Amino acid sequence: MLKKNTFILSLGGSLIVPNEVDFQFVKKFKKLIEKKVSEGNKFIIVCGGGGLNRKYNEAGKKIRKLSNDELDWIGIYATRYNAQFIKIMFGDLAHNEIIINPHKKNSTKKPIMIGAGYKPGWSSDYDAVYLAKTYGAKKVANLSNIDFAYDKDPKKYKSAVPIKSIDWRGFRKIVGDKWEPRMNKPFDPIASREAEKLGLEVAILNGKKLKNLENYLDGDKFTGTIIL
Repeated sequence: MLKKNTFILSLGGSLIVPNEVDFQFVKKFKKLIEKKVSEGNKFIIVCGGGGLNRKYNEAGKKIRKLSNDELDWIGIYATRYNAQFIKIMFGDLAHNEIIINPHKKNSTKKPIMIGAGYKPGWSSDYDAVYLAKTYGAKKVANLSNIDFAYDKDPKKYKSAVPIKSIDWRGFRKIVGDKWEPRMNKPFDPIASREAEKLGLEVAILNGKKLKNLENYLDGDKFTGTIIL
């Protein structure tokens, strides 16, 4: 089960809950994934925390000083809440349990498995990378609200250049080696280190542009960044 026609998707929480639940996006995303399932594909979809995580983090920090582990735990449960929502939206197509431990291989006949946060120090990107390792996948798609990764933060630097293709050594120079809760990086630095060790190919693309995502799933030309 879940072999060569399996896609590992790291579904950014900013797509599920940018501020409020984006039910229009979820509805369209669901329709696309169900179409691909009908064509014989399988999916492991790891959900991020998004606006739900942000709201709880911001509220908590107004009450008292929180440690990184405490902030991480808030984020982890935000991802699990989002994952439960996404799992329920797929109904009978989805495995009945949320995948929490990416090291444990689950046996299911369902074509869709939904994952969420595991433990402090791990982002949903890191979970996606480990799930690729566990299930023998060679590619991971990181879906967020950006079209490309950039050579520097485009919100701070107007001269930032979009990256279409880059190797892991070059990419890790951009994102660094340290993980922090709610870090604003195109792909988690710790996940990047592990992906390099595994020889994974990671695609970074805008998940809201569903036709572009479909192109990626079909193996056609798409707009985004390839790291390998």
